[in-house]
Amino acid sequence: MIIIEITITSKIQIYPTNEQIEILMDTMVQVRKALNYVSKYVFDNNCLSQKKINEDTYYYLRETYALKSQMAQSVIKTVIGKYKANKSNRHNFTLIQFKKLEYDLVYNRDYSLKLGIFSINSLNGRLQIPFETKGMEKYFEDDYKFGTAKLVFKHNKYFLHIPMTKDYPQITPFEINKIVGIDLGINFLATTYDSYGKTTFYNGKYIKSKRGHYKILRKQLQECGTKSAKRRIKSIGSRENRYVSDVNHTITKALVDKYGTNTLFVLEDLINVRSSTEKVNINNRYVSVSWAFYQFRKMLEYKAQMNNSIVITVSPKYTSQKCPKCGHIEKSNRDKKKHLFCCKNCNYQSNDDRIGAMNLWKKGIEYIENYSKEVIE
Repeated sequence: MIIIEITITSKIQIYPTNEQIEILMDTMVQVRKALNYVSKYVFDNNCLSQKKINEDTYYYLRETYALKSQMAQSVIKTVIGKYKANKSNRHNFTLIQFKKLEYDLVYNRDYSLKLGIFSINSLNGRLQIPFETKGMEKYFEDDYKFGTAKLVFKHNKYFLHIPMTKDYPQITPFEINKIVGIDLGINFLATTYDSYGKTTFYNGKYIKSKRGHYKILRKQLQECGTKSAKRRIKSIGSRENRYVSDVNHTITKALVDKYGTNTLFVLEDLINVRSSTEKVNINNRYVSVSWAFYQFRKMLEYKAQMNNSIVITVSPKYTSQKCPKCGHIEKSNRDKKKHLFCCKNCNYQSNDDRIGAMNLWKKGIEYIENYSKEVIE
């Protein structure tokens, strides 16, 4: 049996009293100052050695910002981690500035969670703050390991982002008893075709309209060019990202809940979706290339893995041009404007997104057959 480790991030809200808010705010402000001090040291000395940074900054952090021992260590590790992440992403070695009020917390040192109470290390000692899991209950009841959390101050509220890890057994293709082809798009965010011959459409027209509204509003604010307009643009971007994530989460959860265990989900590999939509009308290009298809895939992957199912991606080549009945491939089989597929060979007709899902379902069958052949050989 194959075992894999899956980590999810649980986001919970905490409810400090007014007095605790003052202490938390003071703590997070001092932590931010300390982060920027260490960041300046790293940049000026081009140094990522934890031992060297600790020797040169630890006591200064303790004395200047009144940080506890563990808090000072966490600040140093956070800065090093940030610079290493930038380096791995091929960013130039530039000065990193910490602007947000955030505080990294090591489990069982800086924080703990027990019986609805969040215990956190602050400049004024430990604080005991009520918290609410709100939809994440199963992760707190199950056998998950808590990692280094991040305390975040956002929208005048305090949130705790906790990475939670657990081992999950994984099935083999031999154990698959259902296959679902999933065609991703814009008018229909997802179209599925399954082993029961059933097609389901997840409508995206309202979402397309809403994102079009965001685009127009963003353009108007860009033309305005004021500081308040720029802040509004940033706020709109964050709101839209949250909206997109929520839609992807809702659909992927619905799919996993609907089909249960031992399911093979087949998606197109849409990593290069931008290059495939270069000829899209410029007025429609934004909504056509910017939907978070990769995010959808990653969400579906981890949800499926937690539910004894598998997600694979296949080449999108000909999935919208191939007739699932006779196998005839021709570009003119598909009428994009009418969203209609009509085979020039056998005259089979259907919605073009449904055709894509049917062809992906067939590729799922091929995947199982090929796996069986490889094992036998």
